[in-house]
Amino acid sequence: MSANALAPRSIANSSLKWLTMAVMVAFGVSLIAISAKIQVPFWPVPVTLQTLAIMGLAAAYGLRLGLTTILAYLAAGLMGAPVFAGLAAGPAYFAGPTAGYLAGFVIAVAIVGYVADQVSSKNILALIGATLLGTLVIYALGAYWLGFVFIGSSGNLLGFEGAWKYGVQPFILADIVKAVLASLSVPAIASLMKK
Repeated sequence: MSANALAPRSIANSSLKWLTMAVMVAFGVSLIAISAKIQVPFWPVPVTLQTLAIMGLAAAYGLRLGLTTILAYLAAGLMGAPVFAGLAAGPAYFAGPTAGYLAGFVIAVAIVGYVADQVSSKNILALIGATLLGTLVIYALGAYWLGFVFIGSSGNLLGFEGAWKYGVQPFILADIVKAVLASLSVPAIASLMKK
């Protein structure tokens, strides 16, 4: 059989692969957007499920597909799609108080996705470690932006104490729970993706 006879099958397989990836990215963007809108009563403040979805997708998708998905999500928000927790979107949102957290999402996905590519989906401890490290990165970039770059309506910087008080401390317990839940969900997501 000649190579030319195999070309249509190869093209069809390649097209199917790209279509499958596009559907997975669209699903991921939709899931993150929906989870950003869901508020769960939690102590001391209500939280969204956004980081749960981001970490779960990164662990299930791996580095390349995870990064593609989070970048598509951010691009949708940059273009004005209502994908973030609040009603605001568009370029101005990326200069607001949560811009550092958005940047943190990208690095967190890279960390979790990389670890997920290196270990089995059943290695829950490695995934929990990666999601907790990703959460720490989100906090670090988010708090840095909030405390030392973003100037609010008062015209002042919040500094370390303000960034800790408003941007980290109220969310620590919930984010630990979400990181663990995201890691625990990966084996189920992985088996679903195989089907």
